[in-house]
Amino acid sequence: MSDQTPRPETPTSARAARQVPDKVTVDGLEDRWSRTWADEGTYTFDRTAEREQVFSIDTPPPTVSGSLHVGHVFSYTHTDVVARFQRMRGREVLYPMGWDDNGLPTERRVQNYYGVRCDPSLPYVEGFVPPHEGGEGKSIKPGDQVPVSRRNFIELCERLSAEDELQFEALWRRLGLSVDWSMTYQTIGSTARAVSQRAFLRNLQRGEAYQAEAPGLWDVTFQTAVAQAELEARDYPGAFHKVAFHRPDGEQVVIETTRPELLPACVALIAHPDDERYQHLFGTTVTSPLFGVELPVLAHPAAEPDKGAGIAMCCTFGDLTDVQWWRELRLPTRSVVGRDGRVLRDTPEWLTTDEGRARYAELAGKTTFSAREAVVAGLRETGDLLGEPVPTQRKANFYEKGDKPLEIVTSRQWYIRNGGRDEDLREQLLGRGRELEFHPDFMRVRYENWVGGLNGDWLVSRQRFFGVPIPVWYPLDEQGEPQYDAPLLPGEAALPVDPSSDVPAGYTEDQRGVPGGFVGDPDIMDTWATSSLTPQIVCGWLDDPDLFARTFPMDLRPQGQDIIRTWLFSSVVRAHLESGSLPWKHAAISGWILDPDRKKMSKSKGNVVTPLGLLEEHGSDAVRYWAASARLGTDAAFEVGQMKIGRRLAIKVLNASKFVLSFGPADEPVSLDAAAVTQPLDRAMLAGLAEVVEQATAALDAYDHTRALELTETFFWTFCDDYLELVKDRAYGAGASAADVTPETASARAALGLALDTLLRLFAPVLPYATEEVWSWWREGTVHRQPWPTSATLRAAAGDTDPGLVAGAGAALAALRKVKSEAKVSMRTPVEHAVLEVPAALRVGVEAALDDVRNAGRATGTLEIAGGDGETVVARDARLGEAAPR
Repeated sequence: MSDQTPRPETPTSARAARQVPDKVTVDGLEDRWSRTWADEGTYTFDRTAEREQVFSIDTPPPTVSGSLHVGHVFSYTHTDVVARFQRMRGREVLYPMGWDDNGLPTERRVQNYYGVRCDPSLPYVEGFVPPHEGGEGKSIKPGDQVPVSRRNFIELCERLSAEDELQFEALWRRLGLSVDWSMTYQTIGSTARAVSQRAFLRNLQRGEAYQAEAPGLWDVTFQTAVAQAELEARDYPGAFHKVAFHRPDGEQVVIETTRPELLPACVALIAHPDDERYQHLFGTTVTSPLFGVELPVLAHPAAEPDKGAGIAMCCTFGDLTDVQWWRELRLPTRSVVGRDGRVLRDTPEWLTTDEGRARYAELAGKTTFSAREAVVAGLRETGDLLGEPVPTQRKANFYEKGDKPLEIVTSRQWYIRNGGRDEDLREQLLGRGRELEFHPDFMRVRYENWVGGLNGDWLVSRQRFFGVPIPVWYPLDEQGEPQYDAPLLPGEAALPVDPSSDVPAGYTEDQRGVPGGFVGDPDIMDTWATSSLTPQIVCGWLDDPDLFARTFPMDLRPQGQDIIRTWLFSSVVRAHLESGSLPWKHAAISGWILDPDRKKMSKSKGNVVTPLGLLEEHGSDAVRYWAASARLGTDAAFEVGQMKIGRRLAIKVLNASKFVLSFGPADEPVSLDAAAVTQPLDRAMLAGLAEVVEQATAALDAYDHTRALELTETFFWTFCDDYLELVKDRAYGAGASAADVTPETASARAALGLALDTLLRLFAPVLPYATEEVWSWWREGTVHRQPWPTSATLRAAAGDTDPGLVAGAGAALAALRKVKSEAKVSMRTPVEHAVLEVPAALRVGVEAALDDVRNAGRATGTLEIAGGDGETVVARDARLGEAAPR
């Protein structure tokens, strides 16, 4: 069954329609219908559906780090609108929910919540009771956190994650996400761990994963390597220091640096090969101040002649340019900053002078900040600091979750090839980007810019604790040193494994850590190394080939714009390497939520709004309306006023529907007989609705839910304000029984029934609770499993009637009401005489619906029609009957 083939209109359960209540309200709808949907399995995915019938969504697994915020509600509502629309289009929608619970955010939350920190050297404590419960933010200082074993720490991570996930699910259910809650996963769950490890081992076997000891970005706070995709460039206060190096003849060579503490790590001075100022220095040497190390002066095109003095010291390592120079000029490695962000304590062997060794001893063990102060003081003392430091704001690389600038240290890490150093692979990944349908399309350039700007492969190993372990052991030689070039790998059937507690084949536990034995890789995978495989996790790549064949590649990846470079790109990499395909066909990119100061909402900025209170105060449909009012890729302001409009709309849907359902005998169903629609005004209304259906459908097919909502809402208010008022007398009719119903009354009732049936379906993806409530008053089953409306029936009823007739009749009624309003009388006051000046464009509509205008406007006397020069209808020479006081 294709998405163009509507599903037969049958109920999903034995639930029968109930009567219209005496009083309608949006309050309490969430609890009632959430329970009903869960009990009836309304959104359960039918896994027997053929591939062409399936619409699969790679739902973002929210990070389990305390609470959801209103930005989540914003973007997840967009996805749910798509899911509900596709389901009504006849697709079986695979709409799962995952929880991203491994990684640094969970570790930080556990540290603060329980007042603990992980120390892998400690033994496991059975029945451990944490010292605190309920801490948030930085309420518990690191020095007060109790050290616990890795196993105890992971148990606490799992415990808190499970509690958070229950709260998340409750909120998502209240919001009305049409998720299949039988299809959930955790990124730390056994399936996700096995999928991640299987994919890694296959990357390794194909040569796409490799291990290397190399300089890389390092966060000294979290003690872990950081990938390029996790960087943030931030302004950081510093100062330029003019420092004099010395040639053998005594000439000074002055450089400018913001990091004088790296002088003992200097390996060369470098200038641009075309810089005439330094041509005579290339191929010569200088001596570093304080430390007395002889250094070459070299040329490299990456040097910037117009920056500072135009000549720079290359240190191993101060920044990524240093790494480039070190690699391309084959310079020695002279690292002095350790993983803790402090100067290494052992005096380097390249410092050979007594003064240099003494100066270094003064720095050993200091933080880089303190070492900088000590070096500057020494330079002042020797006269090698020329002038005073000049304050500046420099750009420094930060880990996106860190508070201190990153250092560059040398360490052994795991990488996956991603085109950063392979032009052929880069072009293939750019090609995948061109295949992918981005919504909106301009987001594609962010993908292309990221791939084009990669300067290294994907660093996937992390020095953390709560995550998917790297599934590798190493044999130990007779000296107890790991043999990294001969890793021990598990079979896929054994996955998932934890090398810290599991034993490789052919070894026993008592051989762990002893010469001739083995040792497990201590690292875990980057959280994106697991999240990049959510399509494979959801679709059953590991153990469900039948489901995988029906659902992969998936149809849609919805996500935020800020993680195109991480989640979207990494997912494309993994699917390309493993399956030779994209992981999905479409990517729907949401914008950001902005606070009243037009700043992005984020937990780190402390300007987020939690959604539960909003859902309780305004109702879920109202909050969903606010979210759906913003287009994909567009930033939106947080507006409570928009939620109030949404609540008013949901209430109006209930009240207008009750009004429509009040016409005719109570024991007779509302007519949906298109053949009964005979009156021009009724046909015109249905013609306008047919246009709305066609345009809204096209908009939703193009992932423009906002346009679809605008079209439907605009029509609905005109329907309520004009059409209902115009036809209500005719719809009530003169008699109570079917025998007394005139063709004119039958026409009105059938048109109203067709309109209500259509409008409820159009609104259902955005206002699921109000529409389901109304549907239950007069129809069986659920509106959310009904076919999406088409224009065919409406067109058949409307014929070739001009939808503009409604506007003309509505304008005439508005003119009569204006007369009464200006006279300060009741709208029920009769009009004994009036002349309607009608512009030519509206005349046909007024004449065709004149009887309805008379009845709605209480025009009991003569109502003349004359030509008008304005743009709308004007009533003049009005004479009112006995006024009913307001």
